[in-house]
Amino acid sequence: MACPQGEELAYRYQSFEQGRQIRYCTTRKCLTCPIKYRCTTNQRGRRITRWVDEKLLEEMARRVRARPEVMRRRQQLSEPPFGTIKRAMGHSYFLMKGLNKVGAEMSLTVLSYNIKRVINIIGMKKMIEAVT
Repeated sequence: MACPQGEELAYRYQSFEQGRQIRYCTTRKCLTCPIKYRCTTNQRGRRITRWVDEKLLEEMARRVRARPEVMRRRQQLSEPPFGTIKRAMGHSYFLMKGLNKVGAEMSLTVLSYNIKRVINIIGMKKMIEAVT
């Protein structure tokens, strides 16, 4: 990581805050930097706080910027069902705790969404005929 002046920020220490690993990076060059007043008011120089896996988020953002049509397609195809499940079906949070229970709850929610979708597309009669 580099500061706005192009100086490399050195890793200093890591801690656990708000449920995630955080890394702190600083540089000693801030003490003599001509634009320090624009970066920080800290007397010891600028301190950058980053989530340990923030590189993954930056990589994803880079891929989205490189191919925005993929994100548009995703928004058209996969986002609407989640919006419908959240808003129209009132499933804005999970009632259960634990990965297995939440997985089962999500599976039932998606099943009910799919059944409603089939009924809307082909109708109840055709769905019952197809099942029997």
